[in-house]
Amino acid sequence: MRYPAAMTDAGAHELEELEQIIAAGGSAIEARTLCQIACGARRLPLHAISLGNPDPAVPAIGIFGGVHGLERIGAQVALAFLHSVVSRLRWDTTLQRQLEHLRLVFVPVVNPGGMWRRTRANPQGVDLMRNAPLEARERTPFLIGGHRLGPHLPWYRGPLAGPLEVETAAVCRLVDDELLSHSFSMVIDCHSGFGLSDRIWFPYAHTVLPIPHLAEMHALLEILDQTHSHHRYVFEPQSRQYLAHGDLWDYLYLRALERSDRVFLPLTLEMGSWLWVKKNPRQLFSRHGMFNPLIEHRRQRVLRRHLAWLDFMTRAASGNALWLPQGAAREGHRKLAMQRWYGGLPA
Repeated sequence: MRYPAAMTDAGAHELEELEQIIAAGGSAIEARTLCQIACGARRLPLHAISLGNPDPAVPAIGIFGGVHGLERIGAQVALAFLHSVVSRLRWDTTLQRQLEHLRLVFVPVVNPGGMWRRTRANPQGVDLMRNAPLEARERTPFLIGGHRLGPHLPWYRGPLAGPLEVETAAVCRLVDDELLSHSFSMVIDCHSGFGLSDRIWFPYAHTVLPIPHLAEMHALLEILDQTHSHHRYVFEPQSRQYLAHGDLWDYLYLRALERSDRVFLPLTLEMGSWLWVKKNPRQLFSRHGMFNPLIEHRRQRVLRRHLAWLDFMTRAASGNALWLPQGAAREGHRKLAMQRWYGGLPA
């Protein structure tokens, strides 16, 4: 699809790049349009791409980006990794063997309407990461934690008891079909806009309580530290920074807990965009400057850094049976995690 020239700086680039990757992948990938998003007189596609083995017995991993329209770098990281995978399909025998035992799912631009409109929210003014029917158990920060005051303010959750937004509902259906159908699955959702450090957040966002799979998260951190000993990620529960209503991944994680035979580990990559502003204060005068590296060599550096981690995560998903803790080892990881992230053991 050719997008109007006026969209070039407002999200068309990412949509066009995604459709070019889909065309290049041909029959080697499975591409579908989850829904169409109304943006004024236009309708924009919400694309999903799948590849690898669909057998529910093999692990699966989903890569998402562009949930917030202003955070274009999140979509660009997801697209760069998808482009790398599709480009390697023809000649990389290691990747070909990996995909015999792994399901890969991509939704690089979850909020195409927000990207087109240059807004955090979707065209209805709803923050898709605050849209799930889930209330925080403890106090949330004003506005940032999600509110129902109206779409004229950021972080709007949508109307009370209203249906899920089209984009949110489409993501939930996809996760049900492509990820929660597998015995083991992971998610990486790429964001930016918080802090000076790159963070890897795991649930919960709606409560300070630890998740049931705390031991698994600690074991994942352990193999990350062992494999990439000089990585710069801060790995932590999101609740250490702030709480929020309606967190989409909390909602889907809680749904996954209803199946005791499933392990679902959702993670958020929160790129530390304040560092880009610190290095280039003029970004404060740009609508996208608080969320994206505007200088090209910094953008390229960001893509290089996170592609290595995304590749690690696909390998971790593939080899989950070798690092997931069991029995006494699991309890040991849980205790270490409680000490690391929650100040000690629960009573």
